[in-house]
Amino acid sequence: MIEESARRFCAELLDVHRLRLAETAAPRLTPEERQAMNRVWDAKVRDNPSFFDGPVLVCAGTRREGPDELTVSWVRTTYRHFALRRVPGCTSWLPSFFVAVLQPTDDGRLLVGRMSNSTAAPGRWQLPGGSLEPPEGDEPLDLAALHRHAARELIEETGIDTRAADLTFWNVTRAGNGSIGVLFRAPSLPETRLRERFKAMAAAERAQGREPELDDIALIHSTAQLPLLVGPHADYLEPIVRRYEVSGGDGTGVTGVSI
Repeated sequence: MIEESARRFCAELLDVHRLRLAETAAPRLTPEERQAMNRVWDAKVRDNPSFFDGPVLVCAGTRREGPDELTVSWVRTTYRHFALRRVPGCTSWLPSFFVAVLQPTDDGRLLVGRMSNSTAAPGRWQLPGGSLEPPEGDEPLDLAALHRHAARELIEETGIDTRAADLTFWNVTRAGNGSIGVLFRAPSLPETRLRERFKAMAAAERAQGREPELDDIALIHSTAQLPLLVGPHADYLEPIVRRYEVSGGDGTGVTGVSI
């Protein structure tokens, strides 16, 4: 059994067959850390009033219990917590816990999106997805909840309306800062439908006076095309695209994944 905390990693795929989720207590911040966090957060909100301090989950650590089983410990907090990353010398911050969706086209290309200027990572190319939110009331955080959240992120960011039950668990990724992402694969769709739905979603958001989270999409089939995406890339993107490329979209071959 190997315990892993939030330290610097190389972005990678973890190839798990069994995923366990366990809630744990948040680390206690010192008064100085809390003041610094609030100062950084308030400055970010002044720069971008679209930021909001809503509820979110973060990853408190991972634990390997065998070669293909992973336990992810998670904590309830708010988006303000991420400001701790910008506090020099702070070691109390925890990395993200998120879901992301691989959306293929009928000819096998993969959809990636560029984050808009209203987001925390403007210009960054990544998969559709986002940080997990705490379950409501007594609802558990389980694989079904992750499916529902992934489906919601997909329609909000791309306009693609896919049922949660039609998403397939694909893999688990760990980003360089220790963030953990649960990956799902959506059913393939024609390119024309993907682009029409994205265009309609973006137009509807702008008609409401909001900037869409993704301001552009691209369809790629290999890591050789990643340099054509101008701007920063999520560090987990390259290993995912490489695995997708060599596996023909089937991922790890994981079957019967449970939680």
